[in-house]
Amino acid sequence: MAVEVVRLDRDTLLHEYGVDTQRLQPWAVLNAPFEGSFAVVRAGTHSTLHSHHEHEIFVALRGAAVIECDGDQAPFRAGDVAFFRPGLLHRVLNDGSEDFEFYSVWWDEEMAERFISRNRAGASA
Repeated sequence: MAVEVVRLDRDTLLHEYGVDTQRLQPWAVLNAPFEGSFAVVRAGTHSTLHSHHEHEIFVALRGAAVIECDGDQAPFRAGDVAFFRPGLLHRVLNDGSEDFEFYSVWWDEEMAERFISRNRAGASA
């Protein structure tokens, strides 16, 4: 088959940052300058308030929640995209009665440099 598919396995999600996740990137067949994870914020819970050195995007997939970033809050619903700059404290609050699902993508300079290096090496081969 020409297309490669990585499968989400909802039965084996790991609990990290206060949510249930499955890392779908890195992925051996995908040469990418980022990593990513599917996440579920269970009804009535929230992710852990945290910051990190990477840039990060959340893509809301299903449900509704609230994004908190450096003390400010904003509604976050399926179809929305949120961007977090490095160092900002952030989390997802789900006070609703249904689970909230999102996909997270993060990257930093080191990831981008590895990506460029791999592509340069492949181009010269």
